[in-house]
Amino acid sequence: MPWTANLSVGISMIDDQHKMWFEKAEALFEAGKNNRAKEYVGELLAFLDDYTKKHFADEEKYMLSIHYPGYEEQKKAHTAFISQLTKLKSDYNASGGNLLVILNANQMILDWLTKHISNMDKKIGEYAKKAR
Repeated sequence: MPWTANLSVGISMIDDQHKMWFEKAEALFEAGKNNRAKEYVGELLAFLDDYTKKHFADEEKYMLSIHYPGYEEQKKAHTAFISQLTKLKSDYNASGGNLLVILNANQMILDWLTKHISNMDKKIGEYAKKAR
């Protein structure tokens, strides 16, 4: 599931990071689907984990800079998602690199991220426009 223009928040830094997240998540899905080496999937999971933490930190810093009133709700959602991603990495490693774990979890991640962007992140962009 690729990033599409209707997922745009209207803040280029956030949109660019979302695009990168979707590209890597898609690569992760393709690696699993094509039975690529489990080391590759492990590398992608590590990248997604690091990148997600960086993205959330950048997004939270931006929200604070514009005094976004939904910051606390966003922070809680981010913390929950990082926990899910940590569990996914743990499940993948505990399964000995079972790609089925990745295929099932990848859809969950993309669904969650799409809903989060559509329902929560877009509100940041709307608030930022009004605050200008």
